Amino acid sequence: MSASRAETLAFAESPVQLLNILEWAHAASPGAFTVVILPPQGPASRGQLRRMAKLARDSGCRVLWREARGGAVTPSRALAALAGPLRRARRLVIGDPFSHYLQLLLSMARRCDVVVVDDGTATMEFVAQLGRGERLVRWHRTAPRGARAALFAPVARRAVSRLRPGNGRRVEVFTAMPVQPLDGITITANTFAWTRARFGPPELTGGSDMVGTSLVETGVLDEERYVGAVVELARAHGVTRYFAHRKETPEKLLRLTQEAGLEIVRPELPLELVSRCGPIGSKILSFPSTVVHTLPRVLSDTDIAVAVCDIAETWYTDRVTDRATGFLTTVTNSALGTHGLSSLRTGK
Repeated sequence: MSASRAETLAFAESPVQLLNILEWAHAASPGAFTVVILPPQGPASRGQLRRMAKLARDSGCRVLWREARGGAVTPSRALAALAGPLRRARRLVIGDPFSHYLQLLLSMARRCDVVVVDDGTATMEFVAQLGRGERLVRWHRTAPRGARAALFAPVARRAVSRLRPGNGRRVEVFTAMPVQPLDGITITANTFAWTRARFGPPELTGGSDMVGTSLVETGVLDEERYVGAVVELARAHGVTRYFAHRKETPEKLLRLTQEAGLEIVRPELPLELVSRCGPIGSKILSFPSTVVHTLPRVLSDTDIAVAVCDIAETWYTDRVTDRATGFLTTVTNSALGTHGLSSLRTGK
């Protein structure tokens, strides 16, 4: 790896992270830099990442694909291969500060600037927790306990220290999410200028599309309630297509086809790019998720309307904490206030 490329080193574990790394590069003009892709094991995510990797190469990035999961020795080999580039990097660009693997990489890095780009609405929770001085825990999970958590705790603390400015270290959050300013941290708005310049505007179908969510799969929502709500919303708003989240199960999607009569679409790229390429509905319905903040920006030069589907209290599973429900409410309310979206309710 050349010295110039070593100055900025970016890590992507998901297609959305890689998209936002490209958006950051378009806005920041850092020159040539290297993107290291650390793919998950899910086939849908890996497929999207391979297509996003081609876009990154076409944009002038050097892209390295590094298998970092699976097996007993794969993670160790990946870490060993990345040790040198991490020591040479003057700036790290990361997409998921909650990731234990990325926390491990941060703990290995020398003093350098850090840029955090969006990996979805989790950025909102990350900034809030960092501001409160809390340990980083995803909004739908409880703090880890046990021997493994105790062993990892020093690594997590060291990583969090790398995410705070000081001692010559600059920290930037490049985000499309509404976040609270933090002392010493630069907040830069992601307007999706690269996406809007490169793709679209899209052809409109005239109908309505729905964006799926993996909240059932993560144990937040009850499947029966969710499917019932999708059926009701699809009938009320003339929805014909359902853009599935890459983590949704085939069994649930089959139910949506059978009970709601929806065509299931498995996007080959992040929805932000799919919506720009079209064809896309004149109205897009989404449950509280990243896209209620990103699509209004991505489609700002079109007449496409984005609406948020409210989640009723009865949809949540017994395992959900007040913190998780409060976070989803914040996602909805902030989208309504920031982008002036409409809110949809169901009787389910």
